[in-house]
Amino acid sequence: MAWKKIRGGMITGIDIGTSSVKVAVGEQVGGKISLVHAAKESCSGLRRGAVIDVVEVSRTVNRTLAEIKKFSKSATRNIYLSIGTSQVNMQVSRGIVAVSRADAEIYQDDIDRAVRASQAVNLPQNRMIVHTLTREFVVDGVGDITDPLGLSGSRLEVQSVIVDAFSPHVKNLIRSVELAGGEISGLVFSPLVAARAALSKRQRDLGVVLVDIGFGTTGMSVYEENKLIGVMKFPVGSGNISNDLAIGLKIPIDAAEEIKLAYGNAVSRDVNAKDLVDITKLVPDAKGPVSRRFIADIIESRMGEIFDLINAELKSHRKYAELPGGAVIVGGGAKLPGVTDLAKQNMRLSAQIGSTLTEEWLDEGGAFKEYLEDPEFVGALGLVLWGTDASGWSKEGGARGSAIRGLRSIFSYFSP
Repeated sequence: MAWKKIRGGMITGIDIGTSSVKVAVGEQVGGKISLVHAAKESCSGLRRGAVIDVVEVSRTVNRTLAEIKKFSKSATRNIYLSIGTSQVNMQVSRGIVAVSRADAEIYQDDIDRAVRASQAVNLPQNRMIVHTLTREFVVDGVGDITDPLGLSGSRLEVQSVIVDAFSPHVKNLIRSVELAGGEISGLVFSPLVAARAALSKRQRDLGVVLVDIGFGTTGMSVYEENKLIGVMKFPVGSGNISNDLAIGLKIPIDAAEEIKLAYGNAVSRDVNAKDLVDITKLVPDAKGPVSRRFIADIIESRMGEIFDLINAELKSHRKYAELPGGAVIVGGGAKLPGVTDLAKQNMRLSAQIGSTLTEEWLDEGGAFKEYLEDPEFVGALGLVLWGTDASGWSKEGGARGSAIRGLRSIFSYFSP
């Protein structure tokens, strides 16, 4: 597969999650993005964000693309996908090169050589680089440079964040879309794409952690001074809460999911101990009513484990309880009542439910405004935004510009 760079037209973002596929299609109109389609469809064939049944996932994607083809066939030829597997690692690497020209002016080829040098890391054969994200450039020992193009110096360094993934998971993801007739223009690690949609530059400058609670996984990305500090994906999500409820209440998993959404709360002390839930309406042979606080206890216990994982990662970056921008929580798990209160309590940070920022969208989403307000659609909409950056609709550089270079390596990896 060859790297494509499409200007204009439509961009499709497909967020293939453990339990559902979210899709968004955007079109450039007068310097902004018009959201022309958004939808969600249930999906199986994945486990903890990784495709394990290509054919089953392809069927769901095929139905999704069939709807898109009704109004635009070109939209299915410019697809950006999120990488949702938790089998992703991050490391920081440096690349150092000598400036090649006699006048010591730094050109684009010098920058590209430095970035390539930073990618010279040892990886097992079954892993591949999916992103090379620039933290900063250093010219003759002077750091914190965002763009060295045109500067003068004899030595150019770059500090890069290298994100690599388990290549069989990436291959399965690509195959599931190609079997459905879609053409892929780029792949993005899901915590990064969620941050692209939901975080403002001010939040990234102050210091913020983006928490994306999906059904099978939870992702996080940490920013400070507008630089990516850390990114991680954990193989646990809101679906684990449903599993715990099914075991604790001795009911089927589908009923447990309904009870979680209808009666759940992430903070048990906020629930009256006398409140009861008659689960026999959902499960006729269940043993009578259940205390809502008991349900909340189960939810709080599992959610607490998720926040403990995030805290451990923040501590590894020395950012625990030290991010003025707080925590921004997105994904389907963000809809659980009390989740921000529990986050504040466990993470010792301010916390808020995130959604897609509206300033880049025409008429704030127009007829699809509800999707911009939905924390579950942050991933799909972020893919459209990432695609606009890669396609030249926006000229924002920095980390995302370097990430686009990293996307090229994905497709060269699969080229014959």
